Amino acid sequence: MKEHHKKYDVIVAGGGHNGLVAASYLAMAGKSVLLLEAQDDLGGATASVQPFPEYEANVSRYSYLVSLLPDQIVRDLGINFRTLERPVASYTPFQQDGRDDGLLVSSEWDDPTAASFRRLTGSDREGQAWREFYGGIAELARRLAPSLLQPLRTAAELKSAIGLPDIWRQLMEVPIGTVIRDQFHDDLVRGVVLTDALIGTFVSADDLQANRCFLYHLIGNGTGQWRVPQGGMGVLVKELSRIAALQGVEIQRQSRVTALETGPMGVRVETESGSRFTAHDLLFAAAPQHLARLRGRPVPDSLEGSQLKINMLLSRLPRLKSGADPRTAFAGTFHVNESYSQLETAWTSARNGVMPQPMPLELYCHTLTDPTILSPELHAKGFHTLTLFGLHTPASLFDTDPVSTKTRAMEAAIASLNQYLLDPIESVLAPCQQGTFAIEVKSPLDLEKDISLPRGNIFHRDLDFPFLTEDEHAVGSRDLPLWGAETDDPHIYLAGAGARRGGGVSGIAGHNAAMAMLAKSASHS
Repeated sequence: MKEHHKKYDVIVAGGGHNGLVAASYLAMAGKSVLLLEAQDDLGGATASVQPFPEYEANVSRYSYLVSLLPDQIVRDLGINFRTLERPVASYTPFQQDGRDDGLLVSSEWDDPTAASFRRLTGSDREGQAWREFYGGIAELARRLAPSLLQPLRTAAELKSAIGLPDIWRQLMEVPIGTVIRDQFHDDLVRGVVLTDALIGTFVSADDLQANRCFLYHLIGNGTGQWRVPQGGMGVLVKELSRIAALQGVEIQRQSRVTALETGPMGVRVETESGSRFTAHDLLFAAAPQHLARLRGRPVPDSLEGSQLKINMLLSRLPRLKSGADPRTAFAGTFHVNESYSQLETAWTSARNGVMPQPMPLELYCHTLTDPTILSPELHAKGFHTLTLFGLHTPASLFDTDPVSTKTRAMEAAIASLNQYLLDPIESVLAPCQQGTFAIEVKSPLDLEKDISLPRGNIFHRDLDFPFLTEDEHAVGSRDLPLWGAETDDPHIYLAGAGARRGGGVSGIAGHNAAMAMLAKSASHS
């Protein structure tokens, strides 16, 4: 066992994007920072890999898109990282009256989008309701987003500052399922709206947890736009690593924290190799469940992860039964079997222990927006990556027989997708050695094993609304303002997705944990 006698100002446990953001802010403020990462590589869920050795294709394996990363963090840290806008927001194939068609929603409302709504619903009413609904949310996002990088306010204070009482009520106080049913009449349109409330969240539309998920998905950076990371998610990790090193952060990989002690003078951690480090404060940029175990505390209950992730490399894009150009249909989020009634039926099935049939899916073709993740040779040949996100596939479905259940889940996902394809997806998968194909499947249990997401929960734990209750405010008002990173130990802060306002690829949790620690440090100096 090696005892390191240097005492740091702060230890950051976890080298994902939030840990790197927190470490960089603290080092820029003059703090001595040690970052401990359990794995060989930094990044956690924000990683790019080449899962198919035969092909030079960088796949964003776990986390696909960027919505929440604020421009302020990019400016503060000098991050050289671009995200690319997708020309299409979504395409949803459907079959109606014996014909195949699809609902196209462009990133900016246009004539093809209006015509698409009209073909589906028979009038312009639903399209107009869409524009009004999302127009109000866009204004809420613009006013609310800056508060995510500020100390928490109470619901009443934030509601007053934003000044949109009707929209506030719809998103914060009334179940999103009720709001969607009131605003829209078409089952498919309702479902496309509902999807943002369910990504990674295993609940019914009438659970307020769905509201929280919906809110975080639509207020990112004040625009709510889901953008493709140029070069893949791994580029963000490399850039954050560069900045952290430039600021003097000491980074140690293969250093999983296995023991933690705290006292009046600070913290001491021990890693799997037996090394011990001491610091005044600890920023824990991993799941709060892991922190609870290290501290010998009860592990907090939370929803289990509910998503199947499938990464593919295609030799070409498949043709659609609807006749839509696949370069348009797959340019945004491709929704499959995600009408409102299908989503609710899938949730009920999974809650009862049955794999949803048909399985609701979302797919993303990053190479249509960013071909640089492919080698020039693959791009020239027309290859594409395709990533699939299956909804309402909770970890509990995989517990009894993880291997065969994952196979069945993959088959269910492919069958669900193939309903709308002229070319079955198997016919366009890139061939690999020994007769296999370029496809990999990750269940919620794999996400827990690979990157320590508790039960595969991509948010680590249940999401909170981005404001304080009155009781919480009363506690905070006796000391410093609360940032949502504080724990019951004055030397430990949550800096990962499980912190308040922490979900998604945002860096917000890392920023806020750093600000909370710096504020307390300043108050004691």
